[in-house]
Amino acid sequence: MNKSLRWKFVFVMLILILLLMTVVCVFLIQGVQSFYTNEFSKQMEAVFKRQDMYTALQSASEETDPVKAFRGVMDAYTGQLGIDTETRKYYILDGTTGVVLYGPDKNEFIASTPNVLKALRGSRAFTIDTNVKYMDVAVPVLDSSGNVKYIIYIKDNKQTVINLNKELIKLIFEAILVGLGISVALSLILSKTLLQPILGMTKAAEAMAGGDFSRKLDVESDDEMGILADTFNNMASQLKTTLEEIKKSEALRKEFVANVSHELRTPLTSIKGYAETLTDYQDIPKEMELDFLHVILNESDRMTKIVQDLLMLSRFDAGSSPLTIEQFSLEQSVRDVYDAIVLEAIKHNHEITMRIEDGLPRINGDKNRIEQVLINVLSNAVKYTPDGGKIDITSGKAGSSVWINIQDNGIGIPKEDLSRIFDRFYRVDKARSRESGGTGLGLSIAQEIIQRHGGVINIDSASGSGTTVKIVLPIEGPSREQP
Repeated sequence: MNKSLRWKFVFVMLILILLLMTVVCVFLIQGVQSFYTNEFSKQMEAVFKRQDMYTALQSASEETDPVKAFRGVMDAYTGQLGIDTETRKYYILDGTTGVVLYGPDKNEFIASTPNVLKALRGSRAFTIDTNVKYMDVAVPVLDSSGNVKYIIYIKDNKQTVINLNKELIKLIFEAILVGLGISVALSLILSKTLLQPILGMTKAAEAMAGGDFSRKLDVESDDEMGILADTFNNMASQLKTTLEEIKKSEALRKEFVANVSHELRTPLTSIKGYAETLTDYQDIPKEMELDFLHVILNESDRMTKIVQDLLMLSRFDAGSSPLTIEQFSLEQSVRDVYDAIVLEAIKHNHEITMRIEDGLPRINGDKNRIEQVLINVLSNAVKYTPDGGKIDITSGKAGSSVWINIQDNGIGIPKEDLSRIFDRFYRVDKARSRESGGTGLGLSIAQEIIQRHGGVINIDSASGSGTTVKIVLPIEGPSREQP
């Protein structure tokens, strides 16, 4: 790939040099020809329009030997007209027939060019046709009656232009050879410089394909290559992060499946064991049989609760469990939850108190879901606070939000467990949680509900020092961005 890209770059540079030099050659040749033609025309017009030239030609036409007289005049102006014996020659033509009366080659035939024909009609002709291989001018010499007696004809075979163009082509060809050599050298150097980042990206991409996202590109420039290198590095970092998140999610998924299997296996094992006992032994005392059935019902209820909680979390994950937003009194909801839990707290000899700030505003939210969260948190406080404990419920307003604090003086949560307290199926004390009927999903559901409302739920706790759960909700309810 390295050689392929480099030689492609060199090939492109060579083509560009050839095209450039070809264009330059064409323009130079056309420019030289145009310049030489224009200079010829200007030079001829400048000389033949001079009064002294006109007078000299008129006088020569009246001499006894006009051809000789014309030669004398033309020889006097040879330098000004640029006449020589090789490329630019003059002729004296008969003004009636156009026959050559004098010329370097007496037998030479002068074709009836457009300028000659125009001169035969009595007009001076300085028109240059760039498509023919010669340049010519024809100047008529008139008699006193205005008739054309003679024509001074000058013809240039463009040999000077041809020779000059040959030299130009030779020089350009030599310049092309030198330019090609220089371009090859520069192309190799530039291709190595320009392609180095691309080759680095190729190697980095190959490393990424093999799972190595640590390779970075070091391109210290502010041009497009530098931007591309930075973008590539950012992409590699994002892919690495994404891959790590995928691995983490996969690990969590496996852990989740294992937890679900474990949570369902335990009640299923109990149900199966007690059911088999009831089936295999017909003489079980009635009281024991009722106890067994009671266990089976409890374990069935526990499995039902796990499945319901899992379904709820699954709907949250899929975004298929929309909130029913309405305006309601948070104060009344707190009081209703307090009334629902107070009897359970009294059974455990807990002291439960409630303090609500005056003027607590109505809020927008899903009333049933928020009450579900409050009941869940309060139920945990009752379960994990030793008998005779204390539970405080407080609520108030802060800015554009409302808050609810639920504080207990129970067993608390060890510091090392706080970071995972909202993980699904995570329990601090697994044995006690199962005894109390917990599934390890309650706080996960609570966090999902609060976050979908645009709120925050935080837990502050320490082992043996009780737990404080603080819930903050926006008064205006969840924004449209909330799922």
